[in-house]
Amino acid sequence: MASSDELPKNYDFAEVEERWRKSWRDEDHYFDHNSKKPQFVIDTPPPYPTGNFHIGNALNWCYIDFFARYKRMKGYNVMFPQGWDCHGLPTEVKVEELNHITKNDVSREEFRKMCRELTLKNIEQMRLTLRRMAFSTDWSNEYITMMPKYYSKTQLSFLRMYQSGYIYQDEHPVNYCTRCETAIAFAEVSYEDRETQLNFFNFDGVEIATTRPELLAACVAVAVHPDDDRYHKLKGKSLKVPLFGHAVPVVQDEAVDPSFGSGAVMICTFGDKQDVHWWKQHNLPLRKAIDRTGKMTEICGKYTGLSTTECRKAILADMNAAGILKKQEKLQQRVGTCWRCKTPIEILSNRQWFIRIKQKEIRDAAHQIAWYPEHMLRRMENWIDQMEWDWCISRQRIFATPIPVWTCAKCGEIVVPDDKDLPCDPTLTKPKHPCPKCGGNDFVGEEDVLDTWMDSSISVLNVTGWDGSGKPKIFPAQIRPQGHDIIRTWAFYSILRSVALTGSKPWDQILVNGMVLGEDGFKMSKSRGNVIVPEDLVGRYGADALRQWAATGAALGSDIMFSWNDVIAASRFQTKMWNIARFALIQLEKEGIDENAPITALADRWLLARLSDTVATVSARMENYEFDEALKEIREFAWDVLADNYIELAKGRLYAGDASRKSACRVLYTAYDALCRMLAPFVPYFAEECYSYLHKGSVHNQSWVDFTFDDPAARAEGDLLVKVVAEVRKYKHDKGLALNAPLGKVTVYAPHTTNDENDTGRTLNADVHWRTDKAHLDKVVSGIDFNRSVVGPALRKDAGAFMEAVKALSPEELANPPKTITVNGKDLAIPENAFTPKYSYVEEGAKVDVITVGDVIVTVAGKE
Repeated sequence: MASSDELPKNYDFAEVEERWRKSWRDEDHYFDHNSKKPQFVIDTPPPYPTGNFHIGNALNWCYIDFFARYKRMKGYNVMFPQGWDCHGLPTEVKVEELNHITKNDVSREEFRKMCRELTLKNIEQMRLTLRRMAFSTDWSNEYITMMPKYYSKTQLSFLRMYQSGYIYQDEHPVNYCTRCETAIAFAEVSYEDRETQLNFFNFDGVEIATTRPELLAACVAVAVHPDDDRYHKLKGKSLKVPLFGHAVPVVQDEAVDPSFGSGAVMICTFGDKQDVHWWKQHNLPLRKAIDRTGKMTEICGKYTGLSTTECRKAILADMNAAGILKKQEKLQQRVGTCWRCKTPIEILSNRQWFIRIKQKEIRDAAHQIAWYPEHMLRRMENWIDQMEWDWCISRQRIFATPIPVWTCAKCGEIVVPDDKDLPCDPTLTKPKHPCPKCGGNDFVGEEDVLDTWMDSSISVLNVTGWDGSGKPKIFPAQIRPQGHDIIRTWAFYSILRSVALTGSKPWDQILVNGMVLGEDGFKMSKSRGNVIVPEDLVGRYGADALRQWAATGAALGSDIMFSWNDVIAASRFQTKMWNIARFALIQLEKEGIDENAPITALADRWLLARLSDTVATVSARMENYEFDEALKEIREFAWDVLADNYIELAKGRLYAGDASRKSACRVLYTAYDALCRMLAPFVPYFAEECYSYLHKGSVHNQSWVDFTFDDPAARAEGDLLVKVVAEVRKYKHDKGLALNAPLGKVTVYAPHTTNDENDTGRTLNADVHWRTDKAHLDKVVSGIDFNRSVVGPALRKDAGAFMEAVKALSPEELANPPKTITVNGKDLAIPENAFTPKYSYVEEGAKVDVITVGDVIVTVAGKE
């Protein structure tokens, strides 16, 4: 047990957190592949190494650490790996910004080297934040997707899916960012509300309305609704495209909205997804008007080389000059943009690599997973239902996993490497065997790279040890924690890939957290100036306070608004809890703990009953990942039940030194130990510090609290005891008495007797008696309250005499006032609400004050 002189008066979070961080061992959190314990493998989100572990990451990782620590205490063999999702566009863009270059200004290998160096530097910075936040990471299972060990698995997964027919190459329309010069998946398209112009013009005698006049050269048809009488005469005819002169057919399609614009629609390859559908449905030709850099192609004639914006202005000017531009109207439009740079996307037809979307098998696997909260499954279903195209997995970038494919220069056959030759970069190496089709040895390496989601979507396969040959031994993982913003990407792609590569769901459960909003209620962004950096919070209030904010800020799956006040409140709770710890440890130091001491006092039995309830509730909340409710229960028990009620009740016994003190010490120790353990997943530094004074080893090596105390009578009677003490203390306050001021006799008339070891009397500094009989009280008038706002205006000069006359009435008359009263020799009507009699109570001949606590009567007699 700690000596009282070892206990600092104030809790210094900075000193405590730094000291424990230096003493903890990484090995204590390693996953043991030979353990006989039940496994609990976490498919941890690999963050993008920007160098800053932002507040949204902090929220997500707090949730993970809460249940990782809890599961270890429950006896599980936990794997909490840390990955880094390195490849992709953000790093390329940052390297270009920092070095004032584009990816084309240096060699591919030099550009990759610059990306790798920046990424490793950022990872090192973020590792420090992870450690400072006390996340119990399994560093033995750390992975970095840009390293050969990892991306060789990405390439192996590509080969397996290519061999099984999931992956194919084809010329197909794709979403394309001309700023980033790469294809992007539908899940990477962000939508923004923008104002544009709807332009009405004469299209060979037919009025057409379009927002994309720059695509006129790509026009391949005009579509009208089959029931639109205005255009029946055009059926089977062709029209000549203005300014360009090529002929296009008129097609009828029920998807045309006759009420929009002129009811006649220009089909271009491609203005939007609807154009793609019409292009396929009506077997229309392909005309490419925009290239990969966003410039107009040769089919655009004199507009060749212009940007889309320049071309739009030029064509509208030429339409106006030709007299065919009729009118323009403003139009609000949802525009698809690149998720990274916000450039409006184009739909371009390119030869790309795709993964087949098999909606049923993805949906079936999603339904085999337990979703927390349950309604997030609906988001996944909605996304699955929206999938209209296969997943385009090729990117026209550099810093990413190379697509392990060569094309035979002689016959065009696709050639792939053997498993043992992975990883490989087909731009730097050649196949180790001739073309299987023609025997040629001249190959062209694939320059496109894989979508970064191809790396991260096998994170669960990586951490469970997948080697390309079916299900790993510890697959599937037990849980995937992630934000709701990447359900349609990381969750969707991971399920797709898991089913394709193993035939199974990737995890048993998925835990979905919300997003962090700034104090202004908006999503955090630098432009809004509402960004909060975890390091700032940790520096000012400590990691444990930030972790408490994460736990209590919102229900699972809901967005959470950051509030400094919540962090401050968390810090204050730690101060309160430290005061509890100091009090408990000092008391326990005096005589030690008698673990066999009989527990008879009501307050002691009540506290153990309440502790038992708290342990059961917190455990259930933790099992359901309801961290906000779990920590709320712990706080309420510590602050309200233990500190404000039990300690105040038992303090007298603890100070008295009699035999009943041993019972209180045993109970205090039990509650202290349980609180440290329940707090350990939430505030690991603070819990470790408090528990260390018991000299029983690390709290993080202890089992979860397993405590029950079934005493319904103690729970009910103790609740009444607490309420009685609270009401009498309030009575003292209202009387202007100090809380330790002596009272006279206090009698509690309750339906049961109470063995309270005189806790009530010592706490109230009164002679307290508990009785089960009915209180016999005589109610007598002890005074009068006059309502002068009624008496004065009603009686004016007679007001004073009226009040004297009222005072002369008998107690019976005051209780039931007459309608009139004699004042100065004349009868006056008594105004309504003119006065109210004041009553007092007499008990056994002594005047007492009466306090009601529900149906219980408490009488307080003045001190003799």
